[in-house]
Amino acid sequence: MPEDNKKQPTLPTIDPDAFEREVTTDLDEETPDKPKGLALHTRILIGLGVGVIAGVTVNYTFGGNHPRVAWVVDNITAPVGQLFLRLLLMIVVPLVFSSLVVGVAGIGDIRKLGRVGLKSFVYCFVLSAISVVIGLTLANTIRPGERIDPSTKVALEQRYGSDATKQVEAATKAGAVPSPLMQVVETIVPSNPLASVAGVPSNPSTATSAGTPNMLHLMFFALIIGIAITLIPVGVTAPMLSVLQALYEVTAKIIEIIMKFAPYAVACLLFNNTARFGLDLLQALAWFVITVLLGLSLHMFGVYSLSIYFLSRMSPLEFFRRIKTVILTAFSTSSSNATLPTALRVSEENLGVPQEINSFVLTVGATANQNGTALYEGVTVLFLAQLAGIDLTLGQQLMVVYLAILGGIGTAGVPSGSIPFIIGVLVTIGVNPALIAIILGVDRILDMCRTTLNVTGDLTAATYVARSEGYELLKPHEPAIVRAGVGRAAV
Repeated sequence: MPEDNKKQPTLPTIDPDAFEREVTTDLDEETPDKPKGLALHTRILIGLGVGVIAGVTVNYTFGGNHPRVAWVVDNITAPVGQLFLRLLLMIVVPLVFSSLVVGVAGIGDIRKLGRVGLKSFVYCFVLSAISVVIGLTLANTIRPGERIDPSTKVALEQRYGSDATKQVEAATKAGAVPSPLMQVVETIVPSNPLASVAGVPSNPSTATSAGTPNMLHLMFFALIIGIAITLIPVGVTAPMLSVLQALYEVTAKIIEIIMKFAPYAVACLLFNNTARFGLDLLQALAWFVITVLLGLSLHMFGVYSLSIYFLSRMSPLEFFRRIKTVILTAFSTSSSNATLPTALRVSEENLGVPQEINSFVLTVGATANQNGTALYEGVTVLFLAQLAGIDLTLGQQLMVVYLAILGGIGTAGVPSGSIPFIIGVLVTIGVNPALIAIILGVDRILDMCRTTLNVTGDLTAATYVARSEGYELLKPHEPAIVRAGVGRAAV
């Protein structure tokens, strides 16, 4: 508890690169070896630069559709990138389940848990609303949809029309949609947790991507177990908590092993995205891309910096410096879920967010706090409406704000997870959903940017909640269940 921390002598400030230094060792907890070579974030940044330069060079020299480029991507760089992405996603389920149960049990008080949950929800809701307002303001001011040449619009519809048709069919094939309240229940509460983890939908209207675990279902199940544990004597639940704490430690060590290969995988992922990406699209959709990136930048370096300074009481520069590995991982993977394991480690080891706060806020935030996605959805809907010649009324734009905030909560934390939601909003406001074809070509590049914003937002939320609960940031904190005599602290 934070009260206990106040009674202890002043603790030293934690190393801003604690996680990165650990990854550059031999990872053996029993050997006191020192970090070797360049820091992890430096290696990842080099890999990112190599991937972008190589991809752009190949694209400019041969073109994205050249057979040799396609062969290299399909047979070398794409498999390496997917291996890294799948390894990270592989440990998300055991990591989320163990960390959330242990974290909730570590909080130990239902009232405190409710307080932490309420603070997290209000913070995420307010910042998501701000992000959508920023996006809509920029879209109404710049009006990117009116700056697209009609011939460019036709060419893009022809180029990506078949992909758009598949996306629209997939988004609308569910058939009858239940009432809003029933949809909320089915989205959050699982009828079969194992089926949810396996990605088997119980209702097509709330289904995630095929084979993708339903993270909201998993988190709700873990939350219920954690709450139940707090109501049972420690002597009864200690064995279970010891196992889950050990599982958390094992998954944390797996993260370190996987991140050893991050620089090479990042180079491959960025090469894939740039080598086959039509550079002409950036020029054709320049105003749309500029609007989105400007909105994301204002929220990232404006809103988040203010939040960190006034709410978390930390220097924004220090904050961004300590989370650079998370930023680079989010940018290269385009997946909040794949970045979650790294975010959990960095938040605890580099920022000093206690495990019990860290595990709750970040795991829930990976699915429910997606400010970048909400902003992107708002800008995209207005852009396509402008392109279609439809001038949305204030009431319709307020509906877009409402739907975009909900979309930021319910969108899957996987690459391009917001496309089905955007299609649904377009149908709601009377815009032809097939127009989604126009932005498909640049969606992956912008997805990398908005995922970075999403994950950074989760970390700002974690620091705010920890600070508001009386914890001192940038200081080491022993997990609550370890202080209670269950499990052992990470070495």
